[in-house]
Amino acid sequence: MVFLSMELLSSSSSSSRIIVFFVAAFVILRTTEARVRLPANETFPALIVFGDSIVDPGNNNDLKTLLKCNFLPYGRDFMGGYPTGRFCNGKIASDFVADELGIKELLPAYLGSDLQPSDLLTGVSFASGGSGFDPQTPKTASVLSLSDQLRLFKEYLGKVKGLIGEEQTNIILSKSLFLVIAGSDDIANTYFDVRIRRQQYDVPAYTDLMVSAASSFLEELYGLGARRLAVAGAPPLGCLPSQRTLSGVKTKECAENYNEAAKLYNSKLSFQFHSLDAKFPEAKFVYIDIYKPLLDLILNPQKSGFKVSDKGCCGTGKIEVAVLCNQLDPFTCEDASSYVFWDSYHPSERAYKVIIGKVIQKCVDQFF
Repeated sequence: MVFLSMELLSSSSSSSRIIVFFVAAFVILRTTEARVRLPANETFPALIVFGDSIVDPGNNNDLKTLLKCNFLPYGRDFMGGYPTGRFCNGKIASDFVADELGIKELLPAYLGSDLQPSDLLTGVSFASGGSGFDPQTPKTASVLSLSDQLRLFKEYLGKVKGLIGEEQTNIILSKSLFLVIAGSDDIANTYFDVRIRRQQYDVPAYTDLMVSAASSFLEELYGLGARRLAVAGAPPLGCLPSQRTLSGVKTKECAENYNEAAKLYNSKLSFQFHSLDAKFPEAKFVYIDIYKPLLDLILNPQKSGFKVSDKGCCGTGKIEVAVLCNQLDPFTCEDASSYVFWDSYHPSERAYKVIIGKVIQKCVDQFF
């Protein structure tokens, strides 16, 4: 990766501006070594991510919230065994997407203390664990809402324009992949577990609220220059170990009310993309189905080399997540690669790798 020192941001010398120009040209014109197949002369110069814990590399670390994981055993299989704030034993979904697209190996947190200016040009994640499309969801968890993430993105735009100018920034934005992964915490936590919204909405009405909020968020991103936008649907929430525990179903069974809500939301969200494509013909909106790939891993773990799919590796695997998943628990497994789930809510690094490998090419193909 090309390195730009922090001093470069504040330098006004002509030599610094020339260096910045050539760095920008490198980012835009470089030939990427993408693992996915891309059309000739096409590339994704950057990956810009919004959402929840599935794609949060550590934005929650300095927030006053219990939903953080910048401590072991989180990150124990990450490079150097270092807990970065990723809700996983190692890499997360956004890291694998960035790598598959040939952008970079790891996608950093925008609020990360070690963020470099050069990181901005190839993309960052604004995601915050515990967030969602429903404004009540991040409020309950004391994390960054999608509005907060959008505010940070506008700040990011100002920094990038300061580095390479508005014209080059717009070029990067138009060709970059904007990835949004949210909605799970809305359904699983805000609606079913905490039950804040159940007195106001039934499931069809609540999923309508979620889709409306998702659509509005995507329109705002379009207005800021995004042209390639992908949104992941909800996973089979009723099959997550934590939701199985909280709903009281038997170990091998899934909580079908969670799953039915997820499927209803997914069907509405994917249908909404037809309207967005028609309204904004200069952009492309892609729906990513993660429900089926994850459900297949849970129901048929042996097919992909997993041994355990009904509980997480951390602790008992039934309820531990965030602060409940810690080094004091003697029951944490030795080999997380044999588990579909790392903790009771989040997939393991290997599960993320398998799932992204199954969906990334289909996602990319829809943009061209």
